[in-house]
Amino acid sequence: MNPTTPAGALLPGNWRPLRLGTLVGLRWLAISGQALGVLFVQFGLGYPLPLLECLLLIGLSIGLNLWLSLRLGEAHRPSPAIATLQLAWDLCQLGGLLALTGGLENPFSLLLLAPVSVSATTLPQRSTLMLAGLAAVLASGLAVFHLDLPWRPGEKLSFDRVYVIGIWVSLICGVTFIAAYTNRVAHEARQLADALAATELALSRHEQLSALDGLAAAAAHELGTPLSTIALAAREIRDEVPEGPVREDVELIMSQAARCRVILGKLRSLRDSPGDPFAAVPLGALLAEVVQPLAGRGKTISIRTDKAAGEEPVIERSAGLLYGLGNLIENAAQFAQKAVLIEASWDRVALTITITDDGPGFPPDLVARLGEPYLTSRPRSAETGEPGGLGLGIFIAKTLLERTGARLSFENEAAHGHARVRLIWPRRAFEQK
Repeated sequence: MNPTTPAGALLPGNWRPLRLGTLVGLRWLAISGQALGVLFVQFGLGYPLPLLECLLLIGLSIGLNLWLSLRLGEAHRPSPAIATLQLAWDLCQLGGLLALTGGLENPFSLLLLAPVSVSATTLPQRSTLMLAGLAAVLASGLAVFHLDLPWRPGEKLSFDRVYVIGIWVSLICGVTFIAAYTNRVAHEARQLADALAATELALSRHEQLSALDGLAAAAAHELGTPLSTIALAAREIRDEVPEGPVREDVELIMSQAARCRVILGKLRSLRDSPGDPFAAVPLGALLAEVVQPLAGRGKTISIRTDKAAGEEPVIERSAGLLYGLGNLIENAAQFAQKAVLIEASWDRVALTITITDDGPGFPPDLVARLGEPYLTSRPRSAETGEPGGLGLGIFIAKTLLERTGARLSFENEAAHGHARVRLIWPRRAFEQK
């Protein structure tokens, strides 16, 4: 058994591009703060600094913002590469301002972390690593090459070299933490959101079919009365007209009305048909129905129920239950060598189903993480180098079955190392689903 059954086509990169307006807005905020800070130091505190050069760097960012807004529009969503280039410019522009105003001795050097933080929460990992590397290079350069920190005229403020090195180390640690930890947390959050979306897509077909059943029954009910009126009126007209073309047309109307009534009768019975996903069925019959589509694939799938446990539970089928069990059993059949065994047992408290195959078992390093989205151990494609599956199959099955009240556990047999999935429901909750 393997936790890698594909569950649908999703974007594996989990990239959710920001609107250009968001990046531009953040840059306007930075520009406002930079301009205010430079002007306050020069004219408010009276500390001399290279004002023209600073305003030139700020003006370049203003020009970039105006060009992007007018050329592309704020609703545009740039590609990861373009967004990375914009954040790289922000880093370089900030680095230039810091170089003109004291380097790492400037307390605003902490802002070098800002573009890396934006990238870590919104861009792919490769982009974040590139920006983190650029921030580290800029911090290292600013530790050595920079103008003096603006201070009172006639006085020179100097810092011990060890203090500057401490600031450099703190910035490097901050960049590393943001690039590694924050990016990972944001990436997992995006994966979880996309996997949940895939779960909803997997259920959409079943939900649509169920909705059609209800609409068909409602339509049959609403159309029954007008059809009866049409049939009655046609019968009265037939009795009043002589033989001829008009009478034949009236009889045709009556026959077609009778046909419509037969069709509506079939629509009313849809919910009572054997394929109704909400019909109450014995547990053994439910398992047999799930296994039936997998017959003829060269693997033996056996169902064993504990007849000595008493009367077999009769349960309510649901789309989530059928899909979840089917996914687990299909996964077991795919990776079994020859056979899959499904065992069901019950008592007054709980109902248990175990699915065991004779395959190589779960990879030991993945057993504890089974059920996480995008967890895959399939061989990579020889052509593209991409993983053989999205790793959503077990996640979707686990999510759907847990909604029915099940607890899932994954393990390898101690004796032969075969993969086994164990599902346990509270007896009362399971029968009410």
